[in-house]
Amino acid sequence: MIFERPVGTVTRSPSFEPNTIALRYEDGTVRVDGLEETTVRRLRKSDARLELADDPRTGGHRSPAFRYARLRAALLEAVGTSTIDDGVLSLPSLPPLESTYELRAYQQEALSSWLETDRWADGATEPEAGIGTAPAGILELPTGSGKTVVALAAIERLGVPTLVVVPTIDLLEQWERELEAEFGAGGARGVGSADGVSIGRLGGGEQRLEPITVSTYDSAYLKADSIGDRFGLVVFDEVHHLGGEGYREIGRLLAAPGRLGLTATFERPDGAHDVIERIVGPLVHRIDADELAGEHLAPYDLKRLEVTLTADEREEYERNQETFTDYLAQSNIRMQSGSDYQELVKRSGSDPAAREALLARQRAREIARGSEAKIDALESILDRHREARTIVFTAHNDLAYEVSERFLIPTITHRTGAAERREVLERFREGTYSRIATSNVLDEGVDVPDASVAVVLSGSASEREFTQRLGRILRPKEDGRRALLYEVVTADTSEERAAKRRRSDSP
Repeated sequence: MIFERPVGTVTRSPSFEPNTIALRYEDGTVRVDGLEETTVRRLRKSDARLELADDPRTGGHRSPAFRYARLRAALLEAVGTSTIDDGVLSLPSLPPLESTYELRAYQQEALSSWLETDRWADGATEPEAGIGTAPAGILELPTGSGKTVVALAAIERLGVPTLVVVPTIDLLEQWERELEAEFGAGGARGVGSADGVSIGRLGGGEQRLEPITVSTYDSAYLKADSIGDRFGLVVFDEVHHLGGEGYREIGRLLAAPGRLGLTATFERPDGAHDVIERIVGPLVHRIDADELAGEHLAPYDLKRLEVTLTADEREEYERNQETFTDYLAQSNIRMQSGSDYQELVKRSGSDPAAREALLARQRAREIARGSEAKIDALESILDRHREARTIVFTAHNDLAYEVSERFLIPTITHRTGAAERREVLERFREGTYSRIATSNVLDEGVDVPDASVAVVLSGSASEREFTQRLGRILRPKEDGRRALLYEVVTADTSEERAAKRRRSDSP
């Protein structure tokens, strides 16, 4: 194996005592100098996952930064502590961290399962590493069950500089508030700057690196190789995002031995969850919403309503579906995976028939998702639950705006500015608004005020999307009432087939 460094990269020569093995962080890798060839062979034979490669430019070796914890443990077993000069991490010491949250039993169980994955539990915890434990794994907990609280407890427990990575600006701001309240200067403990920790932020127009920092995935992707030695723990919120081709490099370039992934729905339809497990750690704890409903989450009922297309809608739907399916038959595309869809999109750039088929598919789906009968069904649901706080979910902006105009309720889409979004949610929280509509943007992670009724007018076959929408109404109700989720599906369309496929995939 040969490790090739990018052209123009400056290679530094670490100084170390003779007969020692020096570990240093460099540009997303762990540079290893001083290894004897017999040790190299033994390491590679014992664990191919170390990805220990020759570096002809330095005469030493390298491993990807995310293999640091495994590499260190393997070296300690092979040669002992006296010959290792570990300078991989550059971690400032933190004051004692103390979260004000008290964990519920199921949260403590999840945290314990993660801590048990410590890859340095056999004693490989020399002070020079900068961190005493190296747990790594993923927790799958329902939306509304307090994943953030578990993560705060993990940060408290390890007590080392931590990077929290999140997918959206809303979550960035939400996490920043939580971290500031729990661990920041003048936060919940109110002890002043001398005892608090500075909270950094990467994203949303700010680039401020501190011992505890929250970052968007986009910002972390741009900076991971330059900050990869600054944190002992990395928390990936909504960790399923890490499976993307670009984002997975974040995890590979960081040396942080402590790794925690959080999600409500871990498995990805493209199979990339296997990649995430290699980078972050295995799925170590899973709790289904049904296990918590009634005690820690609100008990809930699910109602599925089927509506039918009008004669005109049916005619237009079938005409567009026929255009789409005829092209698939002629071009031998089977649409059994995401790659098949990407192939159709690729062809549409040069093949007019492919473009026509793609547009016909889109039009057919719009007809099914926004049928007149769905709007009528929504009217009946809203009338039935006049006093209930209700969220209406749609798959696209156009339908969200149609619902907003028809029923005079505020809507939140990707076009809604941050200030307006906060205002709408705050008024929903305080009861000024009893109903809001949204197109996907409230599906994931955002701290949405308590609601007891959700209406899914349109969506996808994704179990993740459905679980996240269910989680919007599952926070415990003070009066003990049951939450209610309506799923409105247009019969005899691709939407009905998608809903059935999702239910058949449900655990």
